[in-house]
Amino acid sequence: MAVTAQMVKELRAKTGAGMMDCKKALTETGGNMDKAIDYLREKGIAKAAKKADRVAAEGLTYIETEGNNAVIVEVNSETDFVAKNDGFKQMIATLAKHLLAEKPGSVEEALKTTISSEGTTVQEFINSNIAKIGENLSLRRFTVLTKEDSDVFGGYLHMGGRIGVLSVVKNTADEQVARDVAMHAAAINPRYVKRDEVPQAEVAQEEEVLKQQALNEGKPENIVEKMVQGRLNKFFEDICLVDQGFIKDPDTKVGKYLASKGAEVDSFVRYEVGEGIEKREDNFAEEVMNQVNK
Repeated sequence: MAVTAQMVKELRAKTGAGMMDCKKALTETGGNMDKAIDYLREKGIAKAAKKADRVAAEGLTYIETEGNNAVIVEVNSETDFVAKNDGFKQMIATLAKHLLAEKPGSVEEALKTTISSEGTTVQEFINSNIAKIGENLSLRRFTVLTKEDSDVFGGYLHMGGRIGVLSVVKNTADEQVARDVAMHAAAINPRYVKRDEVPQAEVAQEEEVLKQQALNEGKPENIVEKMVQGRLNKFFEDICLVDQGFIKDPDTKVGKYLASKGAEVDSFVRYEVGEGIEKREDNFAEEVMNQVNK
């Protein structure tokens, strides 16, 4: 029986295996879909599909830089045991180098690109590691940043990569300054660099909340506006990096620290592993037993 492209596509959807593996399986089994699935399972290639519905909310962030380009990436696993695995760490390093070289526009686009050193697509490369490691793994997100020759990157990984921050600092060659910014962002978690980046709708909403708070406290209307502006400054200090007290010297604002170095923050990206993902409620003993029984 002739193997068609549609058959290969169907088998890939069912197993998560690579195109060539699917084609070979169908050829070896005379085009029988069920036997082809068994063939791939026997070879360990179809394990990825069996694990695809498991929640992957652990993992690591990783940073790769080369010249004026850098990438920060988050790859997820099911347990932190796997996140400490050397094979998992090597997989992330390979993915980061590839993403930095190719600069795809999205995760979906990235998964379809071919890693030249591996001879497979990113999705196939991840699937092969799922088969080896025995857990669901996923490329969750990445950001590629570029800088000018007069700027510097700052990279910081907290707890081995549980939190990762990549910063771009302008008008300095001092990498420690940029790393300090990244370290601060890892610890304090600002959402914006400076005030003019905060959406006006968010500011207006905060102003309304603060106004109602002041009125509810029984403050006279003629001083409510001043109170709102004072409290709004505190709001900006909570969310804007340059307005925050510097982690190494809380009495000094980050913006003032940078100004003393003749520098300025251009941008930063902060990833915290698993943020926003609904995690399983396994207890520690169950997690150990799950790992042992794989």
